[in-house]
Amino acid sequence: MTLKIAVAQLNFVVGDMPGNAQKIIDAAKAAYAEGARLLLTPELSICAYIAEDLFLRPSFIAACDDAVKTVARETAGLKDMVIVVGHPIGKDQRGKSVSVPQRTNSASVIREGRVIENYAKRLLPNYQVFDERRYFTPGQGTCVFQVEGVSVGLLICEDAWFEEPAQLAKEAGAELLAVINASPFHIGKGYERETMMIERVKACGLPLVYAHLVGGQDEVVFEGHSFAVGADAQLAGRAPSFEEKLWFVDVQRAADAIELKADMAPARALDADLWDALVMGLRDYVRKNGFRTVALGLSGGIDSALVLAIAVDALGAQNVHAVMMPSPYTAGISLEDAREMARRMNVRYDEISILPEFESFKASLKPLFDGKPEDITEENIQARIRGVMLMALSNKHGHLILTTGNKSEYATGYCTLYGDMCGGFAPIKDVVKTKVFEMARWRNAHDPFKTGANPIPERIITRPPSAELRADQTDQDSLPPYEVLDAIIERYMENDMGVAELVAEGFKPDDVELVTRLIKINESKRQQSAVGTRVTHRGFGKDWRYPMTNKFRA
Repeated sequence: MTLKIAVAQLNFVVGDMPGNAQKIIDAAKAAYAEGARLLLTPELSICAYIAEDLFLRPSFIAACDDAVKTVARETAGLKDMVIVVGHPIGKDQRGKSVSVPQRTNSASVIREGRVIENYAKRLLPNYQVFDERRYFTPGQGTCVFQVEGVSVGLLICEDAWFEEPAQLAKEAGAELLAVINASPFHIGKGYERETMMIERVKACGLPLVYAHLVGGQDEVVFEGHSFAVGADAQLAGRAPSFEEKLWFVDVQRAADAIELKADMAPARALDADLWDALVMGLRDYVRKNGFRTVALGLSGGIDSALVLAIAVDALGAQNVHAVMMPSPYTAGISLEDAREMARRMNVRYDEISILPEFESFKASLKPLFDGKPEDITEENIQARIRGVMLMALSNKHGHLILTTGNKSEYATGYCTLYGDMCGGFAPIKDVVKTKVFEMARWRNAHDPFKTGANPIPERIITRPPSAELRADQTDQDSLPPYEVLDAIIERYMENDMGVAELVAEGFKPDDVELVTRLIKINESKRQQSAVGTRVTHRGFGKDWRYPMTNKFRA
């Protein structure tokens, strides 16, 4: 006996229920033609993950119901084919002034035009970017169904991270676990999932097929990386990461044992995963929101250089416009390096001096500044002039403006509100400065999308970083060395380490006090910043929720 399972590792669009349903129908027909008799789609595949407060709208749930019916109707002729489709189920119980959700994060098992089983996710994550208890109530039952003589137990994402749901499925007769998932990416997460599912197999003794979503949705990215684990707790196969794929797993019964066989994509370097996540996050945000082109300010510095390389890999050089806007403090080598990188990446490149506007602003404001010396005010004016120019290009040509700030800058407020923070998407918002340098070197050593080898001039990587908003300025005039800064950010912001613990680890008390104070007082800036791709286990977005008005000091 052999059962072929197809995993529909597909890129869905939130709210596009007709389009998502058609993708599933097409995948089912293609899988059937290849001999598959079970198709697994990811968690909430009908509406895509995660739809947030759209789940609160009855019309949204009704549209999901209609899409499930469409999938069932259009696949009714696939004899003996079973399709697992993720979608929300339920309706509101309305009170006088509030709507109480009675919905479940569910999956339907469809066979020949009929829904034969439903399963509701039992364990609802409510940490990091997850907010499922806001929208769903926990399921209570189990789901075991038959395909080609194999008893398949269905679990949804978080259910498989704990022992009880798998054990209950086994007690209900399951011989194989099918786990459908939408688990957001962070660096190394795919291999964490493999390790956890191996432990789940060890605990329950059942082989497992893990079907995972791929694609970008606002700040989160899903990397695919579906896989299978045999009953011997060994990895039996792995799908490619960061690409849509109809991936097959052969299930064979040998005596009383179930064996799994599948293609094994090679393990990848973490920096390769990170690069693909940054590229996919930008590409999907641009395309899914109806943009065609992007523009950015190219300064001759490391951050804008890395963003330019990501943009070209994501969208193609023909869709990227780089603009250099020199001020009186822009170094000649910055102009040279910006021109050289634009040449290497083959993008449209323009230079617009901001000197006339800067002088005009200073002249207009001089009567109101009462003879005060130049300070950060004039630095911010330069950044804001550049922001105005970029937004004008956006309005005139329809570009999405990319901001080029990194996580270290957003953490400490080393960025100008309505200036270099202007824009619609921040590709490296969750990448600290030291990692920016590492990824620049990685991209120079690799050309994964064949858009140009060694795109970033070496001098951009080796020269001390500077905002170039005053004479002889470097970042370290205002901040600790980035190696120190980023280490404190990781411990304090990502891992909630306390001030005393940081000092006990050997960080200077003055550095700890400065960095933690800057993180606290710049919350209002971050809450006005553009969305950006989340690549760590905690970014400044959905999983960082701090009050702007806040007197607590650790």
